[in-house]
Amino acid sequence: MPRTMTANGKTPPTIQATFEDALAKLPDGYVDGYFGNRSWGVTVKRSQDGKRTWLYGEELGGTDIVSFNLNRLAGRGSALNPCEMSSTKVIEFVLGFEPRPAKAASRS
Repeated sequence: MPRTMTANGKTPPTIQATFEDALAKLPDGYVDGYFGNRSWGVTVKRSQDGKRTWLYGEELGGTDIVSFNLNRLAGRGSALNPCEMSSTKVIEFVLGFEPRPAKAASRS
């Protein structure tokens, strides 16, 4: 069975690829942002060798959290390890999280 193609004839990226691309765009360290019309604080840490990414996010003024590790495997892609939540929740969060734009440094 052939894979689905878009109108331009290209095969759409997999959910995993889309997730990893969105995760790669998040900055290292702490960032404020929004998910589901709620404020969140998110911390991203990456290993120096690039094989591990850790994310912890918490709803500011609420009780919800998102936490996971992503390990890149030699020759086999990557392994997503959510911390006591579903992979679906983690993927939806990373795809839907919108970091607050960084404030420009004021110049005197």
